Amino acid sequence: MVALSRRTGGVLATVCVVGAALGLAQPAQAYDTGTMKVSCSAVNIRSGPSQGNVIVGVGYRGDTVRVTQFVYKVSERRWYSHGTVTRRSDGRKVSGYGIYDCINPYNASPPPAYPKRP
Repeated sequence: MVALSRRTGGVLATVCVVGAALGLAQPAQAYDTGTMKVSCSAVNIRSGPSQGNVIVGVGYRGDTVRVTQFVYKVSERRWYSHGTVTRRSDGRKVSGYGIYDCINPYNASPPPAYPKRP
């Protein structure tokens, strides 16, 4: 796991990078985490930061998300947001990982660049 820091719009973000052979990333403090909205029409919420993990729920556009961590999955070259989605339709809460493109603090901005290996 590699922790990266990025300053965007005056906000410092710390994220974790997960290698292909690693399971879940260890928790990292991300300074720009907080409450945001799902920006896609729907996003699968998974048990881990990978398309191969089990889908534990679905978040829909406008649902509230409390994000606690951002994770990069090296083998997929994709960012994930970890947090809890509160659905507007029924108030159900689902915790897990969703793709960053749909759950991000910058309102649909592109994900950070692919991290370079040291």
